Amino acid sequence: MSNPSIKKPSTSMPVQLIYAGGTFGSYGRPLAPLDADVFLPALQQLLRAHSHHEYLPDISWLDNALIKDSSQLTASDFVHFYHLLLAAYAQDSRQFVLITGTDTLSYLGAFLAEAFAGSDICVVVTGSMRPLLDSEVLQTYTVDSHSDAWDNLSASLRLAAGGEPGVKICFGGEAWPAQTVQKIHSHDFMAFTGHMRAAYPANSYQKRLPAARLQHWIDDQLALNDVISSRAETASIYPIYCVPNSPDVLSAQLKALSQQPPSGIILLGFGAGNIPYSTGLAEVLNHAYQVGHMVVCASQCPFGGVSDSYAAGSWQYDYHVLAGGRLTISAIYARLLWLLLRYDTPTRRRQRWTHTINQSDIAVSRKD
Repeated sequence: MSNPSIKKPSTSMPVQLIYAGGTFGSYGRPLAPLDADVFLPALQQLLRAHSHHEYLPDISWLDNALIKDSSQLTASDFVHFYHLLLAAYAQDSRQFVLITGTDTLSYLGAFLAEAFAGSDICVVVTGSMRPLLDSEVLQTYTVDSHSDAWDNLSASLRLAAGGEPGVKICFGGEAWPAQTVQKIHSHDFMAFTGHMRAAYPANSYQKRLPAARLQHWIDDQLALNDVISSRAETASIYPIYCVPNSPDVLSAQLKALSQQPPSGIILLGFGAGNIPYSTGLAEVLNHAYQVGHMVVCASQCPFGGVSDSYAAGSWQYDYHVLAGGRLTISAIYARLLWLLLRYDTPTRRRQRWTHTINQSDIAVSRKD
């Protein structure tokens, strides 16, 4: 899905807008985030002024108390947004736009995609690289014509108004399934990229769930709210970035992590997931599995993912390492986190990973 065009929304249902902070709502000299009670009225006024000639949909506001720089977000904060959306979804709202900061935008989007898999919710996540409001104009709040914020927001609102189920990220004139998106530039307006070759969770969303199935899905999710919130307080995902060190260094890192409660560990390997071999490292990987950790291999390369084509990478899968396929680092983090929150044993988490991992992506990566 690319280049969301300017067209009249196809549905009369209002889009629920959630403001969570970030560069989008910063203003003044020096730049600092505006409080919600200041920023949201200004944004409402601007949306009313632009809604007719830009064919923006009807909008309502979903109150959100968690507004912070996205680099400060934690697993518990991700769960906050999940619960916020779930509560509104349970009250028949279905289309949402979430404005957040760009540092962890891809992580939050991928997490929400995992959490709402199997539903018919429509969530569009967006942000901006420059603030919406022009800080050169201090007498009134006006849109900065040099910012990307307004275009990102208006495109996201139109996309959400279309109601296509799933969690998407809309940025820089394009939109993609959230699980495929990664930030590739620290300050350019074209800061994100993604692709459309997405399987689970993108392919699990339903065009429209029958009322009985929808209620069953919602009831199942709501029943675990307290458990998920509690687990989020201690859930951890540990990344290990491979560099040209002795395998003993990698072994020492993994051995230290294996002393922690069962968690997710991402091995960022070279190329297609190549990891330096040693007998000691193999033993540590085996031990990590035995004590309940999920170790997933990812590639340091932004595109292509991992495969078992090379002996330098395939050996690790004999020691219970899971292949990340073509999933981005953000998507692997999100899936591991959701499994830690949603399932109560290492065995169930691994079974769910095996069930949901994009096997077609692994096959594609081998061909690539």
